[in-house]
Amino acid sequence: MPGLWCAVPPRGPVPSEGMASRPVIGLCTALERARWGPWETAAHLLPREYADTVQRAGGIAVLLPPDPRAAEHPDEVLDLLDALLLAGGSDVDPAAYGAQRHPMTIGTNPERDAFEVALAQRAIERDLPFLGICRGMQVLNVARGGTLLQHLPETHGHDEHRRNPGSFDGADHPVRLEPGSLAARAAGEEVHRTLSHHHQAVDRVGEGLVVTGLSDLDDLPEAIELPDRQFVLGVQWHPEVDETSRLIGSLVEEARARIDGREAQTSARAPAAG
Repeated sequence: MPGLWCAVPPRGPVPSEGMASRPVIGLCTALERARWGPWETAAHLLPREYADTVQRAGGIAVLLPPDPRAAEHPDEVLDLLDALLLAGGSDVDPAAYGAQRHPMTIGTNPERDAFEVALAQRAIERDLPFLGICRGMQVLNVARGGTLLQHLPETHGHDEHRRNPGSFDGADHPVRLEPGSLAARAAGEEVHRTLSHHHQAVDRVGEGLVVTGLSDLDDLPEAIELPDRQFVLGVQWHPEVDETSRLIGSLVEEARARIDGREAQTSARAPAAG
C-alpha cells in the first residue's frame, strides 16, 4: 500500500501581495502494517493519490495520524487546518454505532475511529470545510448518530460495489445526484460516473444529514450532506483515483475562498496608511 508522511507545517507569514494563499488540507491516515526494504512494522499510511490530488488543486496536504490526545481535544488539530478530508480504509468498528460485529466486518481500528469521529464532530461544529470519502462518508454518518450496513452482498444480494477486491478496474457505475445539492455542485453534474470499492454503506442516516446521491445499481446512498453547513459532504466513491473528478478540488476551492474572505475582512479593518 503506497504511503506518504508529512509533518504539520507551522503557520507562516501572510503571503506577499499577488501571491495566493495555499489552503492546508488535513488528510487522516490509516494505521496498518507495512513493508519496505528489509522492514515490516506498524505505519501510518495513505494512498498518495489523496495528497497528489490536493496538491494539484493548489492545497497543502498534511497527513494526520490517529492521535488519542487530539481525540479528546480536536481543536488542537483543527486549528492548523483550512479543511478536513477523511479518507477510505478499513471497516468502522460496529461498537461505534452500537451494533454487533458481522463476521465480514474486519480490520477495524477503534483508535482511528475515535480520532476521526472526534474530528468530524468538531469540524461540523466549527463549519470547517469537510469531505468524507468512502469510509470517510461512513464515519461522517456515525459521527451524527447514524448506523451502517455491515455487508452489502448479504443485504443487497450482489458484489457490484466491490467487483474486484484491491482494484478499481471495472468499478465504475453512475450515481444520481440531487439537483442543486452540494454533491451536484461539487461534482459539476447531476449524473456522475464513480469508482467504488466498498462492502459496507450507510443504513440509518445520521442527525441532520440528507441523502443527495443514489446509486443507479440499487438506490444505495452514495452522497450525504449537511444542508445547514457551507461544505459538509460525504461520498461513497473514490474521487482521488479519478483524474476527471472535481470533488477534492471543490473542497480545496472552498477552503481557499474562506481564506480570501478572512484576508479581505482583515484588510477592511486595517487603518489607512498615512
